[in-house]
Amino acid sequence: MSVLTWVLRPPARHSDRRLENPAGDPSDSHWRSLLLFNAYRFIVASLLLAVTAVFGRQLSFGSMEFEPFVYTAATYVVFSLICFLVIASRRWFHLQLSVQVSADIVFIAILTFASGGISSGLGLLLLSGLAAAGLISRGRLTLFYAALASIAVLIEHTVQVLSHNGQTTQYVQAGLLSIGYFTTAWVAHTLAKYLVATEQLVAQGEIDLASMAEVSQLVIKDMQDGVLVVDEHGVIRQRNQRAEEMLGPLHDEKREQSLASYAPALAQRLAEWRKNPIVGFNPLSTVVQNNKISARFVPVGRSRSVGAVIFLEDLTRVQAQARQLKLAALGRLTANIAHEVRNPLSAISHATELLQEEPALNDTVSRLLTIIHANAKRIDRMVNDVLKLNRGELAHREVFHVGDYLKTFAEQFCQIEKVPESLIVLELAAETEVAFDRSHLNQVMWNLCRNALRHSRGRNGSIRIAVDLIGNDGIVKLDVVDDGPGVPLELRSQLFEPFFTTVSTGTGLGLYIAREVCEANDAKLEFIETPKGAQFTVMCRGVVKHK
Repeated sequence: MSVLTWVLRPPARHSDRRLENPAGDPSDSHWRSLLLFNAYRFIVASLLLAVTAVFGRQLSFGSMEFEPFVYTAATYVVFSLICFLVIASRRWFHLQLSVQVSADIVFIAILTFASGGISSGLGLLLLSGLAAAGLISRGRLTLFYAALASIAVLIEHTVQVLSHNGQTTQYVQAGLLSIGYFTTAWVAHTLAKYLVATEQLVAQGEIDLASMAEVSQLVIKDMQDGVLVVDEHGVIRQRNQRAEEMLGPLHDEKREQSLASYAPALAQRLAEWRKNPIVGFNPLSTVVQNNKISARFVPVGRSRSVGAVIFLEDLTRVQAQARQLKLAALGRLTANIAHEVRNPLSAISHATELLQEEPALNDTVSRLLTIIHANAKRIDRMVNDVLKLNRGELAHREVFHVGDYLKTFAEQFCQIEKVPESLIVLELAAETEVAFDRSHLNQVMWNLCRNALRHSRGRNGSIRIAVDLIGNDGIVKLDVVDDGPGVPLELRSQLFEPFFTTVSTGTGLGLYIAREVCEANDAKLEFIETPKGAQFTVMCRGVVKHK
């Protein structure tokens, strides 16, 4: 599910169903409210029964019909107990509520009649019942319950007047009590409407909050930058996978870990930022080996002391992207220049060769022509490298035996470079086949071995070519090692940059093109730090054949 789909159409939840149909299936809060309403009913009925049992006829309760009052109060208690059992079934909510409210009206009307009519004050008990019913039902049938209560009060007083010589003037009290019922019902209905609207807002807020949390998780997870969230005590509360790739996994996933123990250099920068947020920092080159990381701190809230979100950016990746953009523009420019240079360069080379064939040349002129021809060849080689770099030819991989290939390559290299075959030592630790474009691998090996020959001591075994396996995933490791002075520390970060060279006759594109060729074959070319000499390693996929 995409982020946009989640935001526009979040997955269905109970709160969504409540929003679409507020008067539909009741929620847990509805049943809980009905249970509390019945508990109130049980307490009222029990108190009426207890008062009559203790004080007897001394009070106005049951003053007209004592025994019916007692029996009605006892039945009211039993009815309340039965309601507890029915509510526990969680079925027919609205029917249960209607039956219970109607029963309240009947019981209160009978108790009022047995106590002498409206003057007993028992009719006021229905006010709280109507208010509770209106809130529980969210305003549904509230006025209907008020009408039932009013009818019951009027019938009760009419029976009182007809059978027990009740006062007709008390119809005014009955009317006022009915007005109170309707007023209470209307107020409860209005409050219920506000309650429903508030529930909808809360439910919508829950949905929005859950959506935002989900979107935040997806965004943080898919970010190219590392993200760490720390609290005011420096404890890591959240991080994404990219941060673990840059800083390493946590020591213990189940326990809280402080930033100071996980990344001390980063914790120190955080402490400095809290003291002075406008101070500039150098990239964190000590956090990850051979990688430079830039850290950006954003406070959580208004105070920096509360917590912070740390954004980690791999400057190596940023520099690589910038280099690719620069090279893309440079490639287009140099390709156009190379095409324009090639024609006059060919003319210069051809004219130089013709002049060298002239018989009447002195030594000075011959030496100058040789210099011109050598430099013309050097420029032509640079033009070819630039054009090859700009073309970006696709790899046509094939599977071949790397040991046989290296033996043939070593013989050809020694013959062309006119060096003894003992200069190169092959160490084949396993019988393997590699999936590589043969011409591309030939180009990479020629570049690495020429560099090794240029910087080696020129003795037997000065260049060592080793083949080994890494793990059980079929990764073939091909090393080219020389016994020279090695690469100075300050120049190692620039080895694979284009047009960087330490030799005056070089173009500075050899290692860069070699790395690009390896990447085209799903391989990787790296410089490995060694105590002596220089080592370049090609990691590629191969097929293992066990002896």
